Amino acid sequence: MIVLLMILSALALLALFVALIYFLKKIIMVLDRIGGQPDSYLAKLRMGLRAIEVETGHLPTQVTTLNTSLAAIGGGLDAVDERLVGTATAAIQQEG
Repeated sequence: MIVLLMILSALALLALFVALIYFLKKIIMVLDRIGGQPDSYLAKLRMGLRAIEVETGHLPTQVTTLNTSLAAIGGGLDAVDERLVGTATAAIQQEG
């Protein structure tokens, strides 16, 4: 009885390994179609992302300059806002 159970266990283990190998080969075939060749979708995606990286590579160095300029513009806009509030207040006082 024990020998029969050992043989059945060994056959079940062998069937498991055969199924595992079969499905791993299927997965590898699908992955090769997706990204195995230079003209695959994955290669095209990688090339596009690299182009974006190259085109936007100068941005980190320019952001600090942009922030400084925008802070100066913000200060000027605050001054304009104060003048407009003063003008609006004066116009309301003239009407009343």
